Amino acid sequence: MSGDGSWRRVSREGRRFLRGRYRSLRRLALWSLLESAHTFLGGYAVARALDDGFLAGRTGTGLGWLAVAGAGALLGALALRGVFGGLADLVEPLRDGLVRRSVRQAIGRAVADPGRAGDAGAVSRLTQQTEMARDSFAGLVLVARSFVFTALGALLGLAALDPVLLVLVLPALLLGTAGFLATLRPMARVQRAALDADEALSGRAGELAAGLRDVVACGGGASAGAPVERLIAEQERLTGRLARWTALRTLALGVAGRLPVVALLAGTPWLLGRGVSAGAVAGALTYLVQSLLPALDALMTAVGAAGTRLLVVLDRFCTPQSDSAAATTAPEAAPGVGAGPGVAVELRGVWFAYGPRAQPVIDGLDLTVGAGEHLAVVGPSGIGKSTLTALIAGLLPPGGGTVRVAGAPAQGVTGPGPDLRRTLLPQQAYVFTGTVRENLTHLCPGPVSGAEVERATAALGSDGLVDRLGGLDGAVDPARLSPGERQHLALTAAYLSPAPLLLLDEATCHLDLRTEERAERALAARPGTLVVVAHRISSAARADRVLVLDGTRAVCGTHAELPARSPLYRDLVGLWNARG
Repeated sequence: MSGDGSWRRVSREGRRFLRGRYRSLRRLALWSLLESAHTFLGGYAVARALDDGFLAGRTGTGLGWLAVAGAGALLGALALRGVFGGLADLVEPLRDGLVRRSVRQAIGRAVADPGRAGDAGAVSRLTQQTEMARDSFAGLVLVARSFVFTALGALLGLAALDPVLLVLVLPALLLGTAGFLATLRPMARVQRAALDADEALSGRAGELAAGLRDVVACGGGASAGAPVERLIAEQERLTGRLARWTALRTLALGVAGRLPVVALLAGTPWLLGRGVSAGAVAGALTYLVQSLLPALDALMTAVGAAGTRLLVVLDRFCTPQSDSAAATTAPEAAPGVGAGPGVAVELRGVWFAYGPRAQPVIDGLDLTVGAGEHLAVVGPSGIGKSTLTALIAGLLPPGGGTVRVAGAPAQGVTGPGPDLRRTLLPQQAYVFTGTVRENLTHLCPGPVSGAEVERATAALGSDGLVDRLGGLDGAVDPARLSPGERQHLALTAAYLSPAPLLLLDEATCHLDLRTEERAERALAARPGTLVVVAHRISSAARADRVLVLDGTRAVCGTHAELPARSPLYRDLVGLWNARG
């Protein structure tokens, strides 16, 4: 991991996060000014109590100044109460944003490599690392804010007592702080490597546990356990490195936290000889011991632990999780095979089976779907219709042959955001908690005008549903929608999608005949190509061509000609007509 790269990524995301939260930051700053006042009064009142009160024989004056210091403590307590009230306005939005990003990354990794959909790293980012970031950020905000405003009050107080006091105090503070800052990036690199090793060990141990019986039965314990042992050794090595950097950080803390006091005490005779009062020296010692050095120690401890941990965790969220996608490479096209002009989908010799010894679900399939064509796919349950759509959608890699969409490999990486080449709608429609507008436009890479959305709802016949939900800004609760209503919203979102290829995998199965017909006709009239896994004869009859999958061979033709060419299609038509 590049420390500079991580810092730049996290800094960029951090500025973007804080940019819209100036109100919360102002609220924290205003409450924290009371803490500066508390700190200033703490040392200044002690100095005045000695010089103007007790050492001058005026006990009442001394007690009065001590009462002022006590009032400053009440100000500090009031400030802390207000700070905790505003802290949630910063912390909770961060956690919510990380959860959303983690879910998007997990979905992206699962789409790129369905075999790793249960990736342990994704679970760790969603749970442990999200909470780690939340807690680290909250602690860091508290101590950083406290140090800044405590240091402001203490340094102003030292300058008010006598500016020469800063000459003794500041060099030691700056020296220790510089040494501490020098350890941050190396520690962040080590912690990042340790977190990677922890995820790798978790994933490897899970894989080994799942096949433990077979490993023992085959006598493969040594070879299977070797990678785990290497990961454990790597964690041990990283722990040692982290301990060494921690020791250096502790030394820097000692310099910054103890040397200023030593310098002040050793320089007291010199200060008194220059006319600095005993009360001013006592006040300066109060600033150091009770305010400045405890705040600095808390800051260094938090930055060294929570800060570097937060940097590492946020960097993992900011870095595109593309390793899974990169591990699944799309097959190269065979020589001489390419998409011709006007070809939306092309399959050549495609073979696929769910396992090395399983019977192929699709075997040697050749298929070309023209741009703008409406194709229906039919066949018995379990014959491979959904597998075919998953291959075209790039969710599954073919065991053999090539699958190309718009002339490019189906599994080609299209970058973040919606796939602009195709949109797949499964039987279980994806609807999420949010507004109606968000549910209808989430497949679009840019903003969509209200007029476009209204035209789409009118074309699909979903405008009545949108009105019942409270309009485009109405709230969507997926649990309160029927399966048919969820499908209606998802179909409207697909209509608005700019993708030229729509894949409907029984995405209308919960709609009535009339609503299904209106939706399919609207989607077919939309510019682009439509591939529908049909579950009713009416869907097949509306298509330009029908692909029949029967387990041994695939037959493609029009609805009118297929009964004579495919016994299976003839039987399906008879069955569908009987049901009708």
